[in-house]
Amino acid sequence: MTDYKNIVVLTGAGVSAESGLQTFRDNGGLWEGQRVEDVATPEAFAANPAFVQKFYNLRRQQLLTPSVTRNAAHDALAAFEQSFLGEFTLVTQNVDNLHQQAGSKNIFPMHGELLKARCVSCDSVCEWSDDILAESACGHCGCRASLRPHIVWFGEMPLYMSGIEEALERCDLFVSIGTSSVVYPAAGFAQVAHYNGATTVELNLEPSAHGSKFDKAYYGLATQVVPNFFAKL
Repeated sequence: MTDYKNIVVLTGAGVSAESGLQTFRDNGGLWEGQRVEDVATPEAFAANPAFVQKFYNLRRQQLLTPSVTRNAAHDALAAFEQSFLGEFTLVTQNVDNLHQQAGSKNIFPMHGELLKARCVSCDSVCEWSDDILAESACGHCGCRASLRPHIVWFGEMPLYMSGIEEALERCDLFVSIGTSSVVYPAAGFAQVAHYNGATTVELNLEPSAHGSKFDKAYYGLATQVVPNFFAKL
């Protein structure tokens, strides 16, 4: 393959599916059995914080079970980053910590992180692996009942957008892995990279909504197509 100097990789739920984590939304429009409107909006949290907290507490517990571990796709991306002599940026829509487990360093978790909590009083963010309860207190300001999951909900601005946009403008290769390409702004990243002259590649279980617009595409299980692709770079 051509020698690339600046690579941006975008990952979605498909890269973690083989690790035992469910993909974002099923064909019925449910997010892990719940309506998105009931668990993934600021309005839902304001209306029923206990219900929303329980939903994310269960997801956090699931992530921390021994059966959920990084897979060969996560490992391949981390290993490539460590050996790559150019600039490598990993943007993930996932809120799990599997990329970090594998050793990825230059990572933008644009939709937040499940193992962190954010205080709505002082806006501080802290590591959090336990349940968030009504009596949980912020370690920074001490306020109780002020913590929420450090998750970007629908209607909120994704994180790290300025850094992501700068990376997209500089990259000469953009690789989309395991994402449906329907949720913006991430769904538009390939177009931005293409506009700036980058080669665009899709690695997915099946073609996404914008699959035909990529310069190259390879389909199959993430644990197979991701290591194979990056081994050839």
